[in-house]
Amino acid sequence: MYGAGDVRVEHVPDARIVKPTDALVTVTRACICGSDLWPYKSMKPSETGRRMGHEFIGLVQDVGAEVRTVKKGDVVVAPFVWSDGTCVFCQEGLHTSCLHGGGWGGPGVDAGQGEAVRVPQADGTVVVLPVGRDDALMPSLLTLSDVMGTGHHAALAARVGPGKTVAVVGDGAVGLCGVIAARRLGAERIIMLGRHPDRIALARDFGATDVVSERGDEAIERVRELSGGFGAHCVVECVGYEESTRTALNITRPGGAVGRVGVPQDPAIPEAVSTFFRNVTIAGGPAPVRAYIEELLPDVLEGRIQPGRVFDRVTNLDGVPEGYRAMNEREAIKVMIAL
Repeated sequence: MYGAGDVRVEHVPDARIVKPTDALVTVTRACICGSDLWPYKSMKPSETGRRMGHEFIGLVQDVGAEVRTVKKGDVVVAPFVWSDGTCVFCQEGLHTSCLHGGGWGGPGVDAGQGEAVRVPQADGTVVVLPVGRDDALMPSLLTLSDVMGTGHHAALAARVGPGKTVAVVGDGAVGLCGVIAARRLGAERIIMLGRHPDRIALARDFGATDVVSERGDEAIERVRELSGGFGAHCVVECVGYEESTRTALNITRPGGAVGRVGVPQDPAIPEAVSTFFRNVTIAGGPAPVRAYIEELLPDVLEGRIQPGRVFDRVTNLDGVPEGYRAMNEREAIKVMIAL
């Protein structure tokens, strides 16, 4: 990406093993993330560009001398950050704060929207999938690299559990996966805040019991009406704008919790005073999806959840610039890249 709206497909140096803890992975599936749209909307022009993509599945082609848990020929899924799996934060399940980790596309690191990736800290990063290269479950397995794990993280941060009323703010891929997560964790009622018919239909299939299409104060009032006048026990915020955050905080009942996974677009959290006096817990952040893959994987393999349905368009590498445009214009929920 060379600037807002400027995505190009270019040749780059071949990925290769650099350190003994690396794995070389050829990408078979990748995708465009909603968070990729933030720079697509606002990135200042750059002469060097920025390599994109942080969600991928691929085949291991080679491993460094110190890699023990993956081998050539394995099909693996990569979380949206790489991590060693052994530092104090990884051991606590917070791989996004790994002392020796980082993000895809950073200095000297490949990115997921390409033909091959050098995976640093391979033992602590990728997870072997017990399927073939072109298994029918690939779309759902790919969501474990980010959006399904992020929806799950938001639900956990919002303290979703049996008997709870949950409100989900945002009808993108993460919000839709938040609905799946809420249902999986036993929520009694799930209110989806969204206004796009295709996404609302999918949310209902995933388990949403109610839909609120209003915005702002009208949405707040409607959610309160649906929840006995008090608001939801648990609110999942998947957008990151000031308005969406304000809505999420105002539809939370006293003593409730908000799980924030939408990347904040403002430096301050609104409603600080009102949430303080209502004892509202505000939690969340970048999801440590590596910590959740083993938990969620059996449900995908056995068909209990189908998060891959959030992919409503498939393209190849040459079609990636058009995929960005389609997602930005809300013509697609999430675009998968098949190689």
